[in-house]
Amino acid sequence: MEFLVFLSVYMVPFVILYVVAYGLLKKCRVYESFIRGGRDGIATAFRIMPTLVGLMTAVGVLRASGFLDFLAGLLEKLLAFTGFPQELIPYSIIRMFSSSAATGLMLDIFKNYGPDSRLGMLVSVMGGCTETVFYTMSVYFMTVKVTKSRYTLAGAMIASIGGIAASVLLVQQMFPV
Repeated sequence: MEFLVFLSVYMVPFVILYVVAYGLLKKCRVYESFIRGGRDGIATAFRIMPTLVGLMTAVGVLRASGFLDFLAGLLEKLLAFTGFPQELIPYSIIRMFSSSAATGLMLDIFKNYGPDSRLGMLVSVMGGCTETVFYTMSVYFMTVKVTKSRYTLAGAMIASIGGIAASVLLVQQMFPV
């Protein structure tokens, strides 16, 4: 455990130092490259802003309309035999669209059940085991102008379901009932 604490404290500074040292060894203008990358990043942020606004609006509509609760009710019956907590179904759905909206749902779970509860731990681990599939695909594909995603969505959905299953198994192993 001490090694993990050491690693978590020193990993980011080590990576930054490594990148700068490598750039200097290769006689690269490190600071100018950093500034150019920052400028390109800001330009990219402005290009993807409409997509972000559209996704956030869609997530807000899903939550406010009650469709998310309706969908959770349908999935609850399908997932009843797996032992997956019904309280986390909305989080699992929203997580695929928006990390910030999922964080709001996570805070609701923390407020209602506590962060140290089984649900609190499960939603925390699930946040680390899943990705915002639709957000990531829309932003990255729009940025590089990809028009045919082929199997990306199917692969990402399988990976998300695998991440959800892995989080449930991990919490069951770490904190048995």
